[in-house]
Amino acid sequence: MQPQDVAPRPAPSSASPAHPVVDVEQAEAALVEHYPRLARIAYLVLPPGLGRSRRVLTAHALTQRALPRGRTTTPVVPAQSTGRGVDPGYALVRLRVVRTALEAGLPLRRRAWPKRSQLPPLLPHVRGLKLFPRSGGADELALDQRLSALTAPGRAAYVLRGLEKLPDDEVRELLGAAGVSDSDAALREAAEVPGPYALLGSAGFDPCSLQARPTDLRRRRQHTKAALVAGAALVVCGALLGLPGDGWGPDGAAAPPYAQNPAAQAALDPGRLTKAAPAAWKTSARTDFSVWPARGDLTGDEELLRRALAVWARPGASVGVSATPGTPTGGPAGPPQLLYAGNVDNARVVILHDGLRVTRYAEPKDGTDGAALDLARTDGAGRAQANAVVLGRADGNVRYLTAPWVTKAAGRDLADPDSGARDLPLTGGVTPPVAGPGQQQPEACTSWNVLELTDGSDTRVVTDLGELVPARLTTGRPGSAEDASGAEALGTWAPYACSLGAVRGQGVRSVNAWEFATQPLPGASGAGPGSPRPEGGGGPGEWVCTRAETWRGRGARVLAQFRTPGAKQGAVAAKAQDVPACGARDPHVLAGVLWKSEGGHWYLLAAGDRGTESVEATGGISGAADGNLLTVKTGQGAQAELTGTLEDGRTIGGLR
Repeated sequence: MQPQDVAPRPAPSSASPAHPVVDVEQAEAALVEHYPRLARIAYLVLPPGLGRSRRVLTAHALTQRALPRGRTTTPVVPAQSTGRGVDPGYALVRLRVVRTALEAGLPLRRRAWPKRSQLPPLLPHVRGLKLFPRSGGADELALDQRLSALTAPGRAAYVLRGLEKLPDDEVRELLGAAGVSDSDAALREAAEVPGPYALLGSAGFDPCSLQARPTDLRRRRQHTKAALVAGAALVVCGALLGLPGDGWGPDGAAAPPYAQNPAAQAALDPGRLTKAAPAAWKTSARTDFSVWPARGDLTGDEELLRRALAVWARPGASVGVSATPGTPTGGPAGPPQLLYAGNVDNARVVILHDGLRVTRYAEPKDGTDGAALDLARTDGAGRAQANAVVLGRADGNVRYLTAPWVTKAAGRDLADPDSGARDLPLTGGVTPPVAGPGQQQPEACTSWNVLELTDGSDTRVVTDLGELVPARLTTGRPGSAEDASGAEALGTWAPYACSLGAVRGQGVRSVNAWEFATQPLPGASGAGPGSPRPEGGGGPGEWVCTRAETWRGRGARVLAQFRTPGAKQGAVAAKAQDVPACGARDPHVLAGVLWKSEGGHWYLLAAGDRGTESVEATGGISGAADGNLLTVKTGQGAQAELTGTLEDGRTIGGLR
């Protein structure tokens, strides 16, 4: 009885015999809408030997050049196995991206002109910086190494299978249209790569979410000197020509160079760092990071603070820099606030706050090689979100700095609420090393460690999602959700704790879990009116919606999960990105899943929240029911589009 995704609409045929004609406007709309996905496909198919920086620029160049110059026929319009509709415009630009990415990996020939895709791209072009995706974990690195051992068609087959969810026959059609002569060999190569396809969607393979580093500084300096000499000669020639009036004149309203900017210099002066009074949080109208006092045994080490500020403003090539999505990485506009400076395990750590961001600088105790800089956006954080900051991670453990109003800390396993909480002593607001959630794959996940923080009578639960500020966990209907600290709330979260791994590293502020429906299963007694005849014992299934809100206010990730009686974990039935569903603005949600009964029969199970008056399925499955629950007998692999009617007459579609 394993739930499966329900497709939102019937899939089109794998190929159109009439070869659909695509207008350039239709192709452009598809390119703009799916640009991040197309760029990711190009990045994954391109030869790893290009280097990550050149692969990023080439992926963007190939994706932008995929736009046709006029009306074009497309011989391949493959359907998506996930049910995500693909119009001919998207099929065309995807084909062109795959074709040019494959061509980029072909060796140059002496007697043939190189193809445009085999040459370094002229545009986009970035001077003085190397751009590359955020660093992934050990699993992403291992997958990248395995893909590098494949041929270009093999990589393309793996990507089309895993990222685009195309069945093998449609992969063959697309590869053939892209110029691959032996698509079967490419599929055999792809089949030999172990590991879950889900890693293809990680930030480590996203050419649209980038980090920047300087290029060779010594070589740039030499080139700059040569350019200055040439520029001086040009100035002399211009003066001899006798420019009218004031010539080129001064820089007008432009500020002096950075080194002479008093505000910029003040931001780098450790003597001007601001510090909140130890008891400021007790009387302040605000209770956020701005009232945290400076703590740690190195708050008076001006050399350490100077290095932290300088690295924040101008990180060198050897500094590892990370930032949550949507977080600016530039230096502070003025003197920031010092939250912490001290020794943490084998490192010296400085935590700073500039009103918009929390920044952590860490360096080894025996030098500065291997220093790291992490930034996280925290604007709008209140008492509930400004409870803790990650001081460091080592050997799967996390050490936190807690807010001054936190009186008690404890660790617990969210996946096992009956295990109880383990008290953690606080020393100057710092916890001992706490076991983190770990980098577990969903199918192998058995535990998820979280942190409980108590402030008087209020207890909040937060979890480390690989970022500087832990995410707050809540339960309940959107708009009236509460902290996940009570026994009932912990019981709601337990089967869905491992799904938190899907939002790791996404700049998440809070995650809410809401049980929006329970549904009798066809094999359970008393399945309800309109349901198929019962086939045996059992109980109701649970529908839970989890919504991860981000600090940047957009990019929320929504999962509708379904759990059958006795199952330890829920299964993802539907998911969506950056939609209002299941949120405070629009708490309504509708989702469906294919389910196999103990008797071997397949059913479509669909559920909306309690504000849903009726549910209808169309497409490959037809059925309707009054109320928020729908059960329809069907066949394996059937696809449907769901529509729900709310109490106010508004209609909603199934989550996708």
